[in-house]
Amino acid sequence: MKELIWQAQSGDKKAMSVIIDENIGLVWNIVKRFQGRGYELEDLFQIGCIGFVKAIQRFNTEYETQLSTYAVPMIIGEIKRFLRDNGPIKVSRSLKELAMKVRQLQEEEELKGEELTVIQLAEKLNVSKEEIIVALDATSYVESLDKKIYDDDETTIGEKLIYETHEYQNLLNKLTIEKLLKNLNEKEKRVILYRYYKEKTQYEISQILGISQVQVSRIEKKALEKMRVGCC
Repeated sequence: MKELIWQAQSGDKKAMSVIIDENIGLVWNIVKRFQGRGYELEDLFQIGCIGFVKAIQRFNTEYETQLSTYAVPMIIGEIKRFLRDNGPIKVSRSLKELAMKVRQLQEEEELKGEELTVIQLAEKLNVSKEEIIVALDATSYVESLDKKIYDDDETTIGEKLIYETHEYQNLLNKLTIEKLLKNLNEKEKRVILYRYYKEKTQYEISQILGISQVQVSRIEKKALEKMRVGCC
């Protein structure tokens, strides 16, 4: 897969097609979340594929995470952007253009690991913070939280959002942990994975690694301290 990603990032259309074909199910699963928004699912699928292509182009194969995990928020973001920009409420071109500039700038900074405040955005774009707020609000996709997601289901958008927020938080937690694990050496990483992912006792880990339980305890304590410092 890494080889395919490198080829796709280098402009190999065949490699790009292979990766997309292997992840069609992922894109469709995300697209189905937006059913009932007034657009054909096929159209939203095409938009989702655009988001997935962007994810492939920006993905760093050195990350200790799956491409699919990295791509999920980008696919969702691309679809939401489409729904927002093509919503039923008509917005002036100037507001749309400003909102587009703001979001492009936000994406560029996010890729650098930075997050700009409204004031910083206003300074970089040479507009007032009020203009930034109005542009973003005007181009936001609005829908009632009490609307049912499916006609034959009592679940509302508000209830679904609670679930998706929890799901998204789990994804963020997973990415954060994967990042923190990079700071550990191989033995520390194995102890943490056995201890907290496979729920093994320190004694069981000592038997697996061929070291004493006291050593396992010390390694675990040191690893957790490294991870705690990495979070700060």
